[in-house]
Amino acid sequence: MNPIQTLIDDLNTQNLWGKSIELKRNEYLKVKGSIDTNIYFVVNGSLRIFVLDALEEHTIRFGYKNNLIAALDSFLSEQPSDLYIQVLKNTTLKVLKKSVFMNFIASSSKNTKTWQLILENFALQQMERERDILTTSPVERYNRVLKRSPQLFQEIPNKYIASYLRMTPETLSRIKKS
Repeated sequence: MNPIQTLIDDLNTQNLWGKSIELKRNEYLKVKGSIDTNIYFVVNGSLRIFVLDALEEHTIRFGYKNNLIAALDSFLSEQPSDLYIQVLKNTTLKVLKKSVFMNFIASSSKNTKTWQLILENFALQQMERERDILTTSPVERYNRVLKRSPQLFQEIPNKYIASYLRMTPETLSRIKKS
């Protein structure tokens, strides 16, 4: 079974989620320079994680229905980060505080192993993404993401997908048409 789904199922079974929050389109869950040590479960809607440099926004990750999302650097370090988390569609999130989550993880070797698998998979995904951005063509990046996450193209507007794939929206449009 998928370790993320296993984790979500176990958190739901133990009813560990704190409050729920609702955010409107274009609102920010997190902004640069803030600390956010929560993990969120996306009940509905969609979000993006991005960084901003002097010239443009760079989308790093997305969250949509039935996903977990977090500012992982801030979650792990408990320090401010450069990440923004922005709502793309009206979104409902369940919130889990780090202290509750870490107590849950430490409560059994099964939970610890599941969390370790999730972090390992995340690291491998990030390495694959970096390799793709550095060494593959825009068409190859598009095809790999389409194969890996077809739901992304139903949930996320094209301009953010283009940012994630490190191409212009026009390039993405041409690739989708061909």
